[in-house]
Amino acid sequence: MHLPRIAFLQAELETSFIYEDTPDQAKATEDVKRDMQQPHPMDRLVCGDVGFGKTEVAIRAAFKATTEGKQVAVLVPTTILAMQHARTFSERLSQFPVTHRARFAFQIG
Repeated sequence: MHLPRIAFLQAELETSFIYEDTPDQAKATEDVKRDMQQPHPMDRLVCGDVGFGKTEVAIRAAFKATTEGKQVAVLVPTTILAMQHARTFSERLSQFPVTHRARFAFQIG
């Protein structure tokens, strides 16, 4: 994709979030995006209480990576959380030119 289009799509994704970012969430998003520009693999853990936007930070980072031609894997500790994330990613990314799939530990086939 062309760089201005990528920046436009990233901005569209971020502004389509139905909630206002918390200051910590905005900082985490910027920190992760800055880390992704480095020539070495990112070494960062985003943590926080339930409901404070960690999934949205992950969605934005995954979207940035995919629009830059990379593949993304999101690992979570439980099948229920994987199902929740799959649904959230699907809802958030449905209007954008990316493809995603979910794999679960107990999935057959």
